[in-house]
Amino acid sequence: MQTLDLFIGGKHEPASNDAYFERTNPVTSEVVTKAAAATVEDAVRAVDTAAGAFPEWASTTPVARRKILLKASEALLARGDDIVLAMKEEIGATEAWARFNVGLAADMLLEAASLTTHIKGEIIPSNRPGSTAMAMRAPVGVVLAMAPWNAPVILGVRSVATPLACGNTVVMKTSELCPRTHALIIEAITDAGLPAGTLNAISNDPDDAPQIVEALIAHPAVRRVNFTGSTRVGRIIAETAGRHLKPALLELGGKAPLIVLDDADIDATVAAAAFSAYMNQGQICMSAERIIVLDSIADEFVEAFVRKVTTLTAGDPIEAKHPLGSLVNAEAATRIQALIEDATSKGAKVVAGGGGSGTMLDATAVDHVTPSMKLYAEESFGPVAAIIRVGSTDEAVRVANESKFGLSSAVFGKDQARALAVAKRIESGICHVNGPTVHDEAQMPFGGVKESGYGRFGGTAGINEFTELRWVTMQDGPLHFPI
Repeated sequence: MQTLDLFIGGKHEPASNDAYFERTNPVTSEVVTKAAAATVEDAVRAVDTAAGAFPEWASTTPVARRKILLKASEALLARGDDIVLAMKEEIGATEAWARFNVGLAADMLLEAASLTTHIKGEIIPSNRPGSTAMAMRAPVGVVLAMAPWNAPVILGVRSVATPLACGNTVVMKTSELCPRTHALIIEAITDAGLPAGTLNAISNDPDDAPQIVEALIAHPAVRRVNFTGSTRVGRIIAETAGRHLKPALLELGGKAPLIVLDDADIDATVAAAAFSAYMNQGQICMSAERIIVLDSIADEFVEAFVRKVTTLTAGDPIEAKHPLGSLVNAEAATRIQALIEDATSKGAKVVAGGGGSGTMLDATAVDHVTPSMKLYAEESFGPVAAIIRVGSTDEAVRVANESKFGLSSAVFGKDQARALAVAKRIESGICHVNGPTVHDEAQMPFGGVKESGYGRFGGTAGINEFTELRWVTMQDGPLHFPI
């Protein structure tokens, strides 16, 4: 077990009331992390500290910020083994998923470093004689970052990297389910040479989250909020930010459709669909939860998909003997089993998987899923894929779009022009033709529509989210006024 304190102003310190909370291993139920449980006063102090550090960091040259972020990428990779172990112990992640997290997060820091000289403005023609009008982008101040547990390194780094590149200071509220993992990435980035107070982190007891988040968003120095997590909590964040007139970037839940057209390459589609549905036990916002297959190819696809799914068994990630690891907690396993039971009670059929015990569930494929079943519409966030058979391409698009979510999606078909035409009709922030729904790159505009949130992480889209656009003029010559 490791004990963690808050990180404020470059120093580790306990909560003001010396309180701690515990995180247990989902497989063994052993306590693996003991983390400081911040009070509202601690949260306010963290923002005050970040606000105090803002003028220095905002005036730091782009090349200086770039050098620090490049070092941060190297520092994160150097801590890879510690981070992988923390992910295994805190959330039951597999070695492959944890290593992928570290690698992509390091790339995100490289991308953020490249952005420091791309925070650009423009000269706008003015109708006033002698006036030079400029649109200039400037850092906003303190950014509040909140990242989830499921891809803790990728999403944790994403929540802070571009804000820092743009000259903002950051307070990160770490996840209650993986406080050690998040603490490790904060330490790696800070060790690269960030001035004290530029990046701060507070952890909190789950029961204290509502008041902590309210205090953080309400603080006058917090000028931007970014949150990645469930749609349920995202609504609360959006409502709170709205009351305080704070812009928020929200990346929320998903129910990604993967459409299999009648000319799809079966083997390639099966490989991509299995990866999309079951990587990290299906605990990814982009996971392919709905595989929508045209009737004419459905039997052939399902037969091949079943062969693949039966190989995807779950086990203790510490032993590293299975492709799947553990779900985040027992409640998740119970919820997923209930969704499967509801579907089968209404006529669906489990065609592959369904085994496992405790928090380790094997990959499961459920065929003949219909709108009467909860699995059809509810986000499962687990290793279960719903196969939905449709009679036409138009019906496939309709089924894909009737979800309240709209984050990622995919279309498979050999006729790429036809598949692209289908992709353009899908209501989602992301769509891949002949590629998996689970795909992220640091420079891409990442985000969703509908109840999957709004705003975009990644590349220059991130610059727009974490800077303020200002109109500045200079007058050369006399002015004439009507009064």
